[in-house]
Amino acid sequence: MNTSLERITIDEAICNGKPIIRGFRITVKTILEYLAAGESVESILSAYPFLEEADIKACIEFAAKTVDGEHFSLTAA
Repeated sequence: MNTSLERITIDEAICNGKPIIRGFRITVKTILEYLAAGESVESILSAYPFLEEADIKACIEFAAKTVDGEHFSLTAA
């Protein structure tokens, strides 16, 4: 099954094992904090040109599933 959550990975050697986007040193939390502060998707993508819009959507999906208490496994980077 192909889901956007495949873009979120955990690697103990990167960002202390926090959920990150596609192995990059950018955490899901960082993206969510930008969104919560009112940043647009376009401005985030401009600041991090290696990210894709689907990465931002994956962060939102990750947060929604986490808040809802769903259990899922993330791919190790």
